[in-house]
Amino acid sequence: MNRWKQWTGWFVGIVLLIGVSGCTADEGSETATAEEAQSNKEIFYVGTFSDEGLFVYEFDRENRTFTEIQQLTEKPSPNFQIIHPDGQTLYSISGEAPEGMDEVGSVAFYRIDAESGRLSWLGERSTMGRGPAHVSVDPMGRFVYVSNYGGGSIASYPVLEDGSLGEAVSVIQHEGGSMVNEQRQQRPYAHSTIPSPDGQYIYTSDLGMDKIMIYAVDQQTGELSPAEQPYAETEPGSGPRHFAFHPDGEFAYSVEELSSTVTAFRYDASTGGLENLQVISMLPEGYEERSSAADIHLSPDGRYLYATNRGHDSTAIYSIDSETGMLEMVGIEPTRGGHPRNFAVDQSGEFVFVTNRDNDNLVLFERDAETGLLTYTGVEATVPRAVCVTQHWL
Repeated sequence: MNRWKQWTGWFVGIVLLIGVSGCTADEGSETATAEEAQSNKEIFYVGTFSDEGLFVYEFDRENRTFTEIQQLTEKPSPNFQIIHPDGQTLYSISGEAPEGMDEVGSVAFYRIDAESGRLSWLGERSTMGRGPAHVSVDPMGRFVYVSNYGGGSIASYPVLEDGSLGEAVSVIQHEGGSMVNEQRQQRPYAHSTIPSPDGQYIYTSDLGMDKIMIYAVDQQTGELSPAEQPYAETEPGSGPRHFAFHPDGEFAYSVEELSSTVTAFRYDASTGGLENLQVISMLPEGYEERSSAADIHLSPDGRYLYATNRGHDSTAIYSIDSETGMLEMVGIEPTRGGHPRNFAVDQSGEFVFVTNRDNDNLVLFERDAETGLLTYTGVEATVPRAVCVTQHWL
């Protein structure tokens, strides 16, 4: 391994301990051990597709209990959220426009109380497009990115000193659709945007185009431009939805909604490019009922990958070959609820937390670090139309 590759692997590993994906472990904390977790207050923010808003829970790790400590109703259906790397600000998206505007969604920003984890309103911005589905933050905390599923566009914003957002510095409208699936791919649907571990690039999964669009980020302003490799293609009709990087910085993975598959890529940190390596199913052999993929995350040690199925209502579990990045399915665990839209892998690696929209619950699973397999604990929190869960250590 040359010196550049050694440095890149070290840097990427450190950044990924901070986190880059959203609706998962808190981006403002390093990976915690189970022992450390027991001595700190642990908070969960749960986004919903409900007018009842955004929920805040305190989690007692030792007793495995969730206690609701706050409910925020400023915005209806606050369906996705992300925490700034400094742990002081939470960003949440909603399809409801800011006051005085229409035909756009909103990204709200909240101050996180350092003692309690409770949220207080700071303000909001237009998402510059309809139907926002995802919000993410630059690993260094300089920029925020919003993906407008309904409008097929993305926007980037500078983060101001107090954690609020300035005016959008880039708005990019995607064009065209693959039309392989005539009902779902007649036009672009920008579903999520994930920054690279070093913040140099972003990756937008567009379900309608069957492409992962790759943009270079101006490191001073946050403005976006097409990368040297402007996109990576997925299988026709697959519908890429979410994206995740491996901790070692050599691989990345895409979950595809329409085909219920995961595609593995080799990642080139020097150019931002992606090379297709493998496509693997998320469903049991012979399964023919309707199902669609949702979310994707890796274990903190990079040994296992998890992805959720809606319809089959399960979490697919894969081992990862450390040399090749290739996946092998090792299990499928029922999510104990319908439509598991998003989930979080615990920073310590001890648990997995799954939101099931159709059963109004947040479900706790114990994770075996050696096998990667999940065990249902029987612990659940009731959250109306729960769709996104974010873990935060105080």
